[in-house]
Parts: sequence; structure tokens; C-alpha cells
Amino acid sequence: MILAPAVSADQHRDDQYRAFEQRRDGHLLPLREIENRVVPTMRDAEYIGFDFDGGSGVYTLKFLRNGTVIWVAVDGHSGQVLGRTRG
Repeated sequence: MILAPAVSADQHRDDQYRAFEQRRDGHLLPLREIENRVVPTMRDAEYIGFDFDGGSGVYTLKFLRNGTVIWVAVDGHSGQVLGRTRG
């Protein structure tokens, strides 16, 4: 299992603002577009949320299947899936 480091509330706000600026300026795809591309490909898995890394512009979508969390990393600039954990 891969564990992500804890993120402070200040870092989370910074990431949200960075994402807002990048979307506004046309450098980042909206979350809804990312979700519309990825969620339908995750058959039999429940979408449970996402994280965003403002530094890299990577969305990490989280899914639950049979008690296992699956993370799917997506480049927020291109929409390309970068990788996923097994599940």
C-alpha cells in the first residue's frame, strides 16, 4: 500500500487556489472533465473523491472496490492517466 503524506489545511488551501488560477488561465482541465473521462472506466468501483497537487497539476481520483481503495493519478493539463494502484 502506498501512503500519501499528510497535507496541512494551509497547503490544501494553497493547492485549491493554485488549481483555480490554472483553470481560469486555461492551463488546467476542470475537475468535472477529468471525472467524466475517468469515472466511467472504473466499472464496479465507487468514486469516493479526489486530491489535487497544485505543484504538479496532478489530480488523484479515489475509488473503492471490494473494500480496497484504488488511486488513479491524472495529469490535470492533458487529462492523461499517469497511473493507478491495483485494486
